[in-house]
Amino acid sequence: MSNHRIYVAGPMTGLPQFNFPAFHAEAKRLRALGHEVVNPAELNPDPCTTWHDCMRRDIAALVTCSAIRLLPGWQGSKGATLEHHIAERLGLLIFGAEGGAEAITDWAAA
Repeated sequence: MSNHRIYVAGPMTGLPQFNFPAFHAEAKRLRALGHEVVNPAELNPDPCTTWHDCMRRDIAALVTCSAIRLLPGWQGSKGATLEHHIAERLGLLIFGAEGGAEAITDWAAA
């Protein structure tokens, strides 16, 4: 199995607990598959950090990854849509919310 560095993207703003439970659950699952994971919920644990400061930190981390995993609801998030756009333009592998978990499992086994 190859190890890959995967960025987790999804909605946070306006959701209970900033949707951190979903981010942490997906990061745990990906790490169990042997991947290195960049989890914005770990990069920005302080809820008082501004959106702009979070995005600056997140984007700097995103560009070091080989893939992005999009969580459900990402299309409604201005941060996640920006991250998706950057990932797409930089040629990262993109695993969408629909079927993404299975695709990453298959990719890990390849």
